[in-house]
Amino acid sequence: MTPEELAQETGYSRQTINKWIKREGWTTVAKPGVQGGKARLVHIDQQVTEFLKSVRHAAEPRSHYTVRKDQLTQILLSSLQQMSPDEKAQLTSLLLREGISGILGRLGITS
Repeated sequence: MTPEELAQETGYSRQTINKWIKREGWTTVAKPGVQGGKARLVHIDQQVTEFLKSVRHAAEPRSHYTVRKDQLTQILLSSLQQMSPDEKAQLTSLLLREGISGILGRLGITS
């Protein structure tokens, strides 16, 4: 990832990411096709991942500034993101097999 992409992902500035790269000694490689050695790609390894997890609390999630028009959609999306791959596969299979009306019927929702 580029420092800019990491900045967008974490909510920190590109300058902060570049400071961390130098201070923490993260592995970087030159970005192909860009001269001058300024454009770098950061290798996201265990060290980088652990560091970002430890500072993530300082960055505000972008969702705080979005308007939530449909609470049900937000709840469903949040629930889907928390499911394991096996649970997602089973839910997908159920949806394809029975459709939404079948799932609602199982839940006792009729109308």
